[in-house]
Amino acid sequence: MISLPMLAVLGLASYRATQLGVHDSILDPARQRLGAWHANKIDSKARAFVMQLVSCIYCLGYWLSGVTLLVYLIATDSWGDASWIVHGIEWFAVAGIQALLNRRDDTMDG
Repeated sequence: MISLPMLAVLGLASYRATQLGVHDSILDPARQRLGAWHANKIDSKARAFVMQLVSCIYCLGYWLSGVTLLVYLIATDSWGDASWIVHGIEWFAVAGIQALLNRRDDTMDG
């Protein structure tokens, strides 16, 4: 099981990854290409789903939290140290930290 300080670090890392994916200008060209791809077939539910996923900080943040946790577990070779249920709870914890930080941003900006 992951310690609380490490969960906090993973939450901060996934928060930063979410900010990179949704807001940072370095990925503006990729987001514009996705927008053009969606505009070519505006009635496509799959394309609308992809656009919703990459433009929603909570949607993308949830999945990036899982990726962040998975990379950590693989890099530290601690995947087998706990059951899948524990790793699922860890994923929710990392995603929760990330979502709280993004919510704080939403509140401060408004």
